[in-house]
Amino acid sequence: MERLATRLQGPILLALSKHSDQRGFFCETYRRDQLAALGVAQEMVQHNHSRSREGVVRGLHYQEGAGIAKLVRCARGAIFDVVVDLRRGSPTFGQWEGFNLDEESMHMLYCPVGFAHGFCVTSAIADVVYLQSGYFDEALERTIAFDDPDIAVRWPLPAERLTVSRRDAMAPTLAEVAESLSFSYSEG
Repeated sequence: MERLATRLQGPILLALSKHSDQRGFFCETYRRDQLAALGVAQEMVQHNHSRSREGVVRGLHYQEGAGIAKLVRCARGAIFDVVVDLRRGSPTFGQWEGFNLDEESMHMLYCPVGFAHGFCVTSAIADVVYLQSGYFDEALERTIAFDDPDIAVRWPLPAERLTVSRRDAMAPTLAEVAESLSFSYSEG
């Protein structure tokens, strides 16, 4: 594994080592010691798998309380993966960064606690697999509008081609929930 550059402090983009031959490939996608050495501090306790079609946007999601960190990879197809800084007092509060994750590059993204996460499927179909540092809790699950004009994510497809869940379509803006966020920024 190799750590790649990101603009925001906190998220970590990882290039995985893929070993290919005529039979196919092999790749380690989770190795606790290497991830810790690269800055992924949390132990992961839940593994999830979603399948979506082109144009589906999932997010921008986060979990209140202690929060949840995610380790996200696109195992099939391609997605545009987005993180948004929700840490009060952060110099990049409300800013987003996007990454192309796909089955060819096999890059993986660490989304730390204090960031919202979402993605848009850019291939015909995509399987997204992700580990998380805490258990899903519906009572703590929150979402911010994927089209919040103040965040201004530049999704890779035109708005008329995007499909979102009812919950995500009705989500509040960051400005509407900013005072209730429990995440705070600390240097270092």
